[in-house]
Amino acid sequence: MTHTLHALGAATLPAPRGRLSDAVIAALRADPSGWSAPAGAGDTDPYGEDLQLALHVCYELHYRGFRDAAPGWEWAPELIRLRSGLERVFLDALAADLPGRPGIDDVLDELLVEPVDGRGLSHHLLDRGEWWQVRENFAHRSIYHLKEADPHAWVIPRLTGRAKAALVAVEFDEYGGGRGDRMHSQLYARLLAGAGMETGYLHYLEHVPARMLATVNLMSLCGLHRELRGALVGHFAAAEITTAPSATRMAKALERLDAHPDCVEFYTEHIEADAVHEQVMRLDVVGDLLAREPELTESVVFGVRATGLLEQRLGDHLLTAWAEGRSSLLKPV
Repeated sequence: MTHTLHALGAATLPAPRGRLSDAVIAALRADPSGWSAPAGAGDTDPYGEDLQLALHVCYELHYRGFRDAAPGWEWAPELIRLRSGLERVFLDALAADLPGRPGIDDVLDELLVEPVDGRGLSHHLLDRGEWWQVRENFAHRSIYHLKEADPHAWVIPRLTGRAKAALVAVEFDEYGGGRGDRMHSQLYARLLAGAGMETGYLHYLEHVPARMLATVNLMSLCGLHRELRGALVGHFAAAEITTAPSATRMAKALERLDAHPDCVEFYTEHIEADAVHEQVMRLDVVGDLLAREPELTESVVFGVRATGLLEQRLGDHLLTAWAEGRSSLLKPV
C-alpha cells in the first residue's frame, strides 16, 4: 500500500475512554455556552486512560484543535476549570512518585550515565527488535513528533537573556533552520511514510495508551503555566541530553532491519543536532536561567525527573507487551 504525506492539519475528536473524556469530547461538539464541567476528577486514576485522554483533548485545543469541535472552546471557563482539576491530580501523582530533593547537577549528570546492562527500549530494538515492534514505536512517538518542539516554544516569552537566546537557537534547529522541509515534524512524517504508515497529524491517537499520552501531556501542562517554566526547561534539557545516544541505537536498529532511508534519516539528524544541544541546554539555558532565578531550581529538577519517570513507564509498557508476544497499542497499526 502506498502512503502519501498528508497535510499536518487538525485531527478529528477521538472516541472517549471513560466518564471524564466522554464528557469533554461530547461537549466539544456543541456550543460552549451553558456547559458545566463534571465533578469528581479527584477520584480518577492520574495515569489512567480516561484522565490522560481528557487532558490531551483539552490541550490539543491550544495546538491545532479538532476539525469537528465547535468554536469557542479553547478558553471556555468551565473547560479550563475541569482541566485545572485534572492537572492537579496528575501533578500530585508525579510529586508523590518522585520523593527526595536531589540537586540539579546530580539529575543532569545521571542522564549521561548509560545502563551497564543495556536495558531499555532503544537497546531492545537495536539488539533484537522486530519490524512490527519498530512500527508500533513509530505510532506511539507520532503523537509528539508530528508537533515536535511546539510545546517547548511556549517557554520562550517566559525567559530572558542568554537562556532565552540559547533556547531559541535550539528551537530554530528543531524547526529545520528556517527550511520547512527540514522541520523535525516533517522528517517524522517522512519516516512514517517510509515505514508504510499513515502520516496524518494525530492519526494514531486512538491507538496509543495513556502512558504515551502522559509524556506529551507533561510538556503541554508545563508549557501552559508560567509558574512551571522551570519544569518545561528541565523537560527540554532531559530530552536533548538523552536523545543522541538513543537516536544512535535507533539508526543502527533501522539499518539492521533494512528500513527505508527516510526512517534512518530522522534519527541521524538527531544524533548530530542533539549532541550540540546537550551542552547548549545544560550550560546556556539551564545554567543561565538558574543564575537569574535560582528559586526555579526545584522546578527544573522536577521537570527532568518527571520526564524520566514517564518515559520509563512507557518503555516498561512496550517491553512488557512485546515480551509477552502482544501489541503495545490499543489498536493494531
